[in-house]
Amino acid sequence: MIKNIVFDFGDVFINLDKEATLNQLRTLGVTKFSIKMIEVAKQYEIGKISTQEFVDTFSLMFPAISEIEFKNAWNAILKDFPLHRLDFLRSLAASKKYRIFLLSNTNSLHISWIQKTWGAELYSEFKKCFEKFYLSHEIHLRKPNQDIYKFVLNTNRLVPEETFFIDDVEENTTTASTLGINVWNINPACEDVVDLFSQKEFN
Repeated sequence: MIKNIVFDFGDVFINLDKEATLNQLRTLGVTKFSIKMIEVAKQYEIGKISTQEFVDTFSLMFPAISEIEFKNAWNAILKDFPLHRLDFLRSLAASKKYRIFLLSNTNSLHISWIQKTWGAELYSEFKKCFEKFYLSHEIHLRKPNQDIYKFVLNTNRLVPEETFFIDDVEENTTTASTLGINVWNINPACEDVVDLFSQKEFN
């Protein structure tokens, strides 16, 4: 029987355009992400470097790009939050049938953009639906490494077989499944999290 549901954030609740950041950077003269750029982004995503250190690193790589141009390009991936998903989440939380968690690979710039764009009231209403709200840059762990799933399981005393994890990245759900967690590798192009209970059987 499923007792716990762990949700990803991006392309589960908030829509993403995963090509938008690179496309916008291309207009500013960046043709591709180098291995170094990807590694710096990962370090930022687990909170190993600050926002200013992150921005300064890219400024050194691309001095022609202003700080505001880079930040705007970095946040371009973030799109709308369809409110029918909030309605679904509110209803799920109110039912008290499951323990509900959020587990997201993200960073301070993205969360700041979301808080500013959504407004404090909406962001707070979304966040309070979850028992725990785990952001990679705050817990210093990221998917798909096994340690982040073990952290959530152990910290909250969750049984893997009683836990259901939803994420749009196959690598993330594959790792979770190796630990015995039930998974849904959601396809944001044709699936919606609000259809969870019609898509998946919860015994």
